[in-house]
Amino acid sequence: MTFDRPSYSLRAALLGAVALAALGGVAFETSAVPVSAATATAQPAAGPASFADVVDRVKPAVVSVKVKLADADPVDEEDSTPGLPDFPKNSPFYHFFRRFGQPDDNNNGGDHAPRHHFGQAQGSGFFISSDGYIVTNDHVVDHATEVTITTADGKSMPAKVIGIDSKTDLALLKAQGDSFPYVNFAAQAPRVGDWVIAVGNPFGLGGTVTAGIVSARGRDIGSGPYDDFLQIDAPVNHGNSGGPTFNAEGEVVGVNTAIFSPSGGSVGIGFAIASDVVKSVVEQLKSNGAVTRGWIGVQIQNVTQDLADDLGLKNASGALVAEAQKDSPAAAAGVKSGDVITAVDGEAVADPHDLARRIAALGPKKTAKLSVVRNGSPMTIDVTLGTMPADKTASADTHNSDDNGDPASALAKLGLTLHTAHGQDGVVVTDVDPDGAAADKGLKQGDVILEVAGKSVSRPSEVADAIDAAKTDGKKSVLLRVKSGDGERYLTLPTRAS
Repeated sequence: MTFDRPSYSLRAALLGAVALAALGGVAFETSAVPVSAATATAQPAAGPASFADVVDRVKPAVVSVKVKLADADPVDEEDSTPGLPDFPKNSPFYHFFRRFGQPDDNNNGGDHAPRHHFGQAQGSGFFISSDGYIVTNDHVVDHATEVTITTADGKSMPAKVIGIDSKTDLALLKAQGDSFPYVNFAAQAPRVGDWVIAVGNPFGLGGTVTAGIVSARGRDIGSGPYDDFLQIDAPVNHGNSGGPTFNAEGEVVGVNTAIFSPSGGSVGIGFAIASDVVKSVVEQLKSNGAVTRGWIGVQIQNVTQDLADDLGLKNASGALVAEAQKDSPAAAAGVKSGDVITAVDGEAVADPHDLARRIAALGPKKTAKLSVVRNGSPMTIDVTLGTMPADKTASADTHNSDDNGDPASALAKLGLTLHTAHGQDGVVVTDVDPDGAAADKGLKQGDVILEVAGKSVSRPSEVADAIDAAKTDGKKSVLLRVKSGDGERYLTLPTRAS
């Protein structure tokens, strides 16, 4: 899905930990102009008169989740937070997101002092069946040695972690019993503008109810490869993590997971995992204790307008295949580098993130019909999906060359220095002017240019010749296939320096 723990002055939070905070008062000014009775009665109602009947039905199914954790070593506030993905420091999310549900601390030593973590955290959850299955967030129970739930009527009992899925931040728990009140998932996704109700355990205050609307759907906040969040403005805070978001009929439409917050409290931008994602994950956790996902084995990238122009596409959409991995289902089916996947089983693919979600949701051993554009021509490829392998950590592979070949002046004008790659295909990028056109398009030192305009290259002069040929043909840019680290990607390079 890359979160950090910046200072309290600017952050957003995944919502699992309990924090007691003094909340400053906020003054609200009312209009000095009175509203006449006639005007007031002429206005339509702003919303339902009351959510009380719905709350009475659903509140007994919502629980507080308390977790004991293994002791943690001191952590430098500035550098890391246990269990968090790692946003690069130039990411817009770096200073805005912070995960909660990790152990709280009592360090008052300032932003740069080590933070000692207590072995306890809290969040929320809800029963989805009478026999005690409970949904919550993975980050609430991550590294748990003991989990206790407290029901709406104050009863506490242990719960077992049945399974977790870090990619969607979901977990399934089980309490012993057979007559628990439970809630159902909604059959249909809510629309933007629909009323929603959040119930949970903010700041340890169990049984708290807030209401708002769905502000947006399909949000990708960069927390995982399968982000598909509802954005809601129902106030949620630390401790709401894992709690349900209901529609006006009392059906679960999401699981509260994150907030965007400069202050650490709710500012009306919350994120809930969509119920269709939750249902799919929970079914697999209940049956297998883990989640398996479909896999085709391609490295993919966004189709920019520049790439679309060079690939002969009408629209800058779909997923461009940078590489079909060796022995993968995609390679076996005939998918090639440079193909643009535009649809799966007849449903349009917006971007690589959309393709990844669709393929994963289909599951292993299913056959997916891929609509592909290759060299400007549409075609269809049937791929039998494999099982997504364990995550791999890509290592940077920086190539240094002492080749004394002289780069062409055209390359120098683009801010690019190239050398022949000894013992491997392609041409090595040995230097990139940070203010040049090549850097602007994403080339960096250590990259290996494999193809230019669809033709393999092995010498810097071949790269320069291909750029000159494209310029002679009146093209503003040329398409490159580039190896970066362990992966491959496509990018465009202008034929002239700006």
